[in-house]
Amino acid sequence: MLLDTSGEDSEPTSGWDEYVNQHPRATGYHLSGWLHLIYRIFGHRGYYLTVKDDDGRIRGVLPLVCFSTPIFGRFLISMPFVNYGGVLASDAAARTALLDRAVNLAKQLSADHIELRHEESFAVGWPERCHKVSMRMELPESFETLWKEFPAKLRSQIRRAEKEGMTFRLGKNDVLDDFYSVFSRNMRDLGTPVYGKSFFREILRVFPESAFIGVVYSKNLPVAAGFLYGFRHVLEIPWASSDRRYNRLAPNMLLYSSVLKHACEREFSVFDFGRSTRDSGTYRFKEQWGAKPVDLRWHYWLSRNGPLPDMSPTNSKFKWAISVWRRMPLALSRRLGPNIVRYIP
Repeated sequence: MLLDTSGEDSEPTSGWDEYVNQHPRATGYHLSGWLHLIYRIFGHRGYYLTVKDDDGRIRGVLPLVCFSTPIFGRFLISMPFVNYGGVLASDAAARTALLDRAVNLAKQLSADHIELRHEESFAVGWPERCHKVSMRMELPESFETLWKEFPAKLRSQIRRAEKEGMTFRLGKNDVLDDFYSVFSRNMRDLGTPVYGKSFFREILRVFPESAFIGVVYSKNLPVAAGFLYGFRHVLEIPWASSDRRYNRLAPNMLLYSSVLKHACEREFSVFDFGRSTRDSGTYRFKEQWGAKPVDLRWHYWLSRNGPLPDMSPTNSKFKWAISVWRRMPLALSRRLGPNIVRYIP
């Protein structure tokens, strides 16, 4: 096998996206546009690792992003800021070649570790963490069928938002400001630095047929919102928030029911509620809709012996920082957040 590697200043190997689109385990985050997008918005260098056979046909791909941070050091990850990534290969030999090349690249860059976000467990000898699940739901052909499957309490909560006069709107850049006003406030309230609005604007630009925004309004005021990304038969909501000042009116229930209706109408067969920690509050919220957990398996290569890296907000090391961030003025959190979150994959 031959192995090609290119960096952020060049295009991926010809046929990269074609290979991704035909691979049964591919996600939308394997598409080449994501590495370009991450470089433009965050400045992190991307690498396109490709395995080809002797006839020049692609046998596997691995997108990698290099982080160099003041707190976490230097590392490679596939893919940052999202739930999925990792190796796509046609066979075990191609997968091994990609992993070997990734390790060599990490050593060349003096990286401390590699993190690959897979959905399956590979017998590659790398340490594995299974601390998160993806909450997914099979969709029927019609929303009416899905509605009848909802528990009575859930339907009542959805109707509550409708009785309060709340409305749902699906759009793109025309509702980006409204999405961001809700999302950034919620992130501040959670104690988490927020992405810049340019990140979401760039996703809409790069993936115009796949990315949408849904917003719930109360008297023209945005109170709940979600960012949607579709790939093949799966519609995912990787970022969603509601304004907790309106929680008693259940705007988030109207948001998810409206998004699920949209998914059925667009003939998606699976809805991905995003990742959660098992038995957490968000896990139980998604479970009530009928979503089932699917284990996410993240694999690590470490340059030296030691514990697996933990850069999640649940790390006790960040408890003080989260507490401070929650008390920060909203305008200041929006201004400072993008400069911090770019280092948190």
